[in-house]
Amino acid sequence: PEAKLPVIQVSLPFDLDAAAALRLGTALASLREQGVLVIGSGSLTHNLYEFRRDVRDPGYAERFAAWVNDAVLAGDVASLLDYRRCAPQAERAHPTEEHYLPLLVALGATHTGEIPSRIRGGIVDGVLSMDSFVWGLAEPARLQLEKAA
Repeated sequence: PEAKLPVIQVSLPFDLDAAAALRLGTALASLREQGVLVIGSGSLTHNLYEFRRDVRDPGYAERFAAWVNDAVLAGDVASLLDYRRCAPQAERAHPTEEHYLPLLVALGATHTGEIPSRIRGGIVDGVLSMDSFVWGLAEPARLQLEKAA
C-alpha cells in the first residue's frame, strides 16, 4: 500500500551523552499526544571494528543484548543510563555511544505505565544485534510480536 507518512529525521548531537539522550526523549514525549511516532534507530550492539576484522565472538553481542532486554523490561532506567559500568562487555558492544543512544531517546519518549515489547532482530555477522523495542502497543499487537519472535 502507498503510505503517505510525514517523516522528520533528527540526528543526535555529536557530544550527546546517555543522560542527555534520555532528556531529549522526554522532551519529545509530548509529541506523541499529537500522533507523532518516535523511533530511535541504531544497533543494539555496534562494533564495526570487529565486523571489518572478521573477529567473531558470538556470545558477547548476545550477552549484551540480553542484558539490555532484561533492563528495559524491568524498567531499570538507572542501569540503562550507566550501561558502561552495568552491562556485560559494554565497551566491546559499543566502542562509541552513537548507536546505543537512540534507545535512550525512545525510552525517554515513553509514557508512564507503557509496557515494552522486544522485537527480536537477531545477531548479524556475530557482532550486530538488530533487536528493537516498542512501547505502548495494545495487548493483541504485543501478542503478535511475541508469536513472530
